[in-house]
Amino acid sequence: MADDLSALPSLEATPGHGARPSQASGGKREETKRANRSAILDAARSVFAEMGYESASVRDIIRRTPLSVGAFYNYYRSKEEVYEALAADGARRFKPILRSEYARATDFDSFLRAALTAYFRFSVDEHEAWQLERPPEEQMHPLVRVDGPEARAVYDEVKSVIADGIERGLAPRVDADYLAAACIGVAREVCERMIARRPLNLDGAVEFALQMIQGGVKALPLIDA
Repeated sequence: MADDLSALPSLEATPGHGARPSQASGGKREETKRANRSAILDAARSVFAEMGYESASVRDIIRRTPLSVGAFYNYYRSKEEVYEALAADGARRFKPILRSEYARATDFDSFLRAALTAYFRFSVDEHEAWQLERPPEEQMHPLVRVDGPEARAVYDEVKSVIADGIERGLAPRVDADYLAAACIGVAREVCERMIARRPLNLDGAVEFALQMIQGGVKALPLIDA
């Protein structure tokens, strides 16, 4: 019978093949999807850098890809979704950098300085073209900011290392949840202002954010062990 798969030749028995046709085709489809998403994000970075977020349109992004309009909308429904995907991608890649800085830190202050420097430098390096070429009035840019799973993962990582530092006696025993939120908030806002200025002064921004956080921590009430 034509529907009897056992009567058909199996790719598993054929040298050089390690999957059945359905598995191979499924893998190829996933690879194609990843490639298409990457093409869209790469195009969006370029378009946003040249035109600015507000001026850019979905059609401008599509023109920089080999995809059709219909294919684009299979992945993203709007320019805003592309922006969020760029930010989520940045958050995902920053998380291991944060963990690495914590592993090298000798105390809480050294971790704060290293983490702020890494975040500010990551933001500058990751979106250099966006930051340097965008219109002066453009305020939005895809930093590690989007409220999604990847950004929440970064928050969880910050809270985790702060809580661990408290337990190890490297940081004062304060509310780790609030402190993580405060550190992220200060870092985001100062970094955004730094990027809007010319020339960029990364060291000055790091020092300001560091002193702001350290000064605030000293005034915080301690919690019971």
